[in-house]
Amino acid sequence: MRYGMTIPLTGVPLHAQRDYVRMLEDVGYTDLWTAETDGADGLSPLILASQWTTEARLGVAILPVYTRGPALLAQSIAAVCSAAPGRVVIGLGSSSDVIVQRWNAMGFEAPYQRVRDTVTFLREALAGEKVSHAYETFTVRGFRLALPPEQPPALLIAALREGMLRLAGRIGDGAILNWLAPEDVPTVAALVREQNPEREIVARIFVVATDDAELARSIGRRAIAAYLNVPVYAAFHDWLGRGARLQGMRAAWAAGDRAKALTEIGDDLVDELIVHGSPERCRERVQAYVDNGVTTPVLALLPHGGDPVEAARQLAPA
Repeated sequence: MRYGMTIPLTGVPLHAQRDYVRMLEDVGYTDLWTAETDGADGLSPLILASQWTTEARLGVAILPVYTRGPALLAQSIAAVCSAAPGRVVIGLGSSSDVIVQRWNAMGFEAPYQRVRDTVTFLREALAGEKVSHAYETFTVRGFRLALPPEQPPALLIAALREGMLRLAGRIGDGAILNWLAPEDVPTVAALVREQNPEREIVARIFVVATDDAELARSIGRRAIAAYLNVPVYAAFHDWLGRGARLQGMRAAWAAGDRAKALTEIGDDLVDELIVHGSPERCRERVQAYVDNGVTTPVLALLPHGGDPVEAARQLAPA
């Protein structure tokens, strides 16, 4: 089984992450994964980690398909592959309207088609082929990578609902899941594996590494409110059957009452979506994701005031 941790460590400059990254590999994490939201970009920490580790697989969950042009995206991926040959996996996805439109001032149209076209283009470009093609959502004329990777990376697709999940199974090397409970995994993974039963299933799992349930739930409520009011995640949880349980939180959030929105999130919902408790209890909950079909769990530590380095060490695979 693969077992991943999200890097970089929150609140620590990139140049100071070396010992932490090396420790993660030493204690048994097989994968080191980044994200790309409002912190470091998704690729720079991987370049650094490629020089600080020898075996860990390096992944990003995810690179939005809108925020880099097709050629620049191919160049960026090829550079990481060159730094860590055979150890790179790239997650691609539409991201959200918040990141694409509000923060990056770009259009968020036809996400399914844009992801499909980007994966198709990257397969050709990363293989060193000259690409001249009019895709449905963009056109590339006469582009060829000057330094194609020796070993092209696996391309996984971030997927929430039926169409993108099936696309991940059909043209991707697997799917990246986010913001779901272990009990949701069979429903989601089945749509990927009906296309190809061998596809990888990566799940980002949010963890508050503390025995203080009240503190963990308080942190979890803030994270849930921040994410599950974003339209793509709201639609995902409607599809999973949580719409009614989220109505009170959504109404308060829409009215601008953030404090009330938090009170509308029940303990049971936090316990479903956020892993917390002792290291043993956290590992048991992570194992539930694996038992239900996840092949690569990737832990993402939510800051809670404790020592994140020690938390990562204690959460390492037993």
